[in-house]
Amino acid sequence: MESIRPTQPRAIPRLDVVVIGGGQAGLSAGYYLREAGLRPDRDFTILDHAPEAGGAWQFRWPSLTLSTVNGVHDLPGGFGLAESLGLENSPEIKAAHAVPQYFHQYEARFGLPVHRPVSVRQVSLRGGRYLVETDRGRISARAVLNATGTWDAPYRPAITGAERFTGLQIHAQGYRDAAPFRGMEVVVVGAGISAIQILEEVSQVAHCYWATRSAPRYHEGSFLPEHGRAAVARVEARVRAGLPPGSLVSATGLPPSEVLERARSRGVLDPKPMFTEMTEEAVILPDGTAHRADAVIWSTGFGNALGHLAGLGLFNAQGGITMTGRLATQVEGHPRLHLLGYGPSASTVGATRAGRAAVREVLADLRREG
Repeated sequence: MESIRPTQPRAIPRLDVVVIGGGQAGLSAGYYLREAGLRPDRDFTILDHAPEAGGAWQFRWPSLTLSTVNGVHDLPGGFGLAESLGLENSPEIKAAHAVPQYFHQYEARFGLPVHRPVSVRQVSLRGGRYLVETDRGRISARAVLNATGTWDAPYRPAITGAERFTGLQIHAQGYRDAAPFRGMEVVVVGAGISAIQILEEVSQVAHCYWATRSAPRYHEGSFLPEHGRAAVARVEARVRAGLPPGSLVSATGLPPSEVLERARSRGVLDPKPMFTEMTEEAVILPDGTAHRADAVIWSTGFGNALGHLAGLGLFNAQGGITMTGRLATQVEGHPRLHLLGYGPSASTVGATRAGRAAVREVLADLRREG
């Protein structure tokens, strides 16, 4: 960010577009901004808080492979690059290594101006422009494309007595491998894909109690493209109505996978009631029974990392943001503010498509103003 950093208090750089986030959605937006003729660090820039390229994938647990990263090769213009790195036909390559490598090469190939690590502290409206305040200076922008995703907003439900529990508690965000749980009594909480992956690994070295608030939903038969499109459409309808988006998995059910089949064949897919309380060394079930626990792994999902936008008053009384635009990326009442990775664009494929649509819409609005 050095080339756009202010040299004196009043010399705030003035750009057309600031992209916040350097993951899949942010890189897609950067590609289409360059394709439209905007100049790096003169007309637009990309700010990313992570230390290296790779988005959230650089922080995920090492056992995840490319078979988990649906659509990573769908970055615009990136097909040949993925092939040259040997990624397309190597689904068992570790995602935490391969995706950062791929993103790094992608940024270099297309000359994307990603500045990192840069933490955006606040975005506010000043005189019809957005003032983006960071730990390395301020930037004034006509439009903001926010692509901060969910990784930095882990969600954990409030449980009575959780603060008294003396065992290990971690969110799936901090999970790396099963080794620290060997020989323990472990409670895995959650009914999504990550919960299944963690349960399958940890149950090989520990005794697991799988706690879910509701019965897991399994998608029976092949998971076809139309199933994904139908799920995205349901989430899109929610955010257009101003409702919290919910997860895509809640709309699709758990799709077939090798991990799921391994867990099923070993008999560990045995969901139990969610506990209602925690003590120093146990979780308390709804019937009052105490189940001893040495560790609790909260695989309970993520919110949206939008704290830096709090001053804009985007959330409504329902806890959602009313979205508009072709792919529901545009914030209603803020035609130059797009949320990429919120709601229907929360998947890797969806994030790429959202980047293209958002760039087209925001540039059309800027051209109308002249």
